[in-house]
Amino acid sequence: MQLARVRGNVVASVKDAGLASLKLLLLEGVDATDPDASPSIQGALADVYVAIDLIGAGVGEIVLVVHGSAARETAGNQHVPTDAAVVAIVDVVHLDGHSTFIKC
Repeated sequence: MQLARVRGNVVASVKDAGLASLKLLLLEGVDATDPDASPSIQGALADVYVAIDLIGAGVGEIVLVVHGSAARETAGNQHVPTDAAVVAIVDVVHLDGHSTFIKC
């Protein structure tokens, strides 16, 4: 699993049937030591990827993402063509006894 920030969304009017009812999000991985840090400007597009949204996350939120076959299993259907799925909206991150992120 990975922490990520929702940077935007993707709209596709023509897509695989397995994606028909799923929202697509643009995500950028974040560092657990400072999930609230501003996204990097240099190379920002290289680190952005698409994931299906299973929980209704919004732009700017810190989320938990699963990758690989776990993403397909979480979607409840082996026929969903994805390798990344948003499975939680993060409220708090504790690292080494300190809170590095608290959702406002």
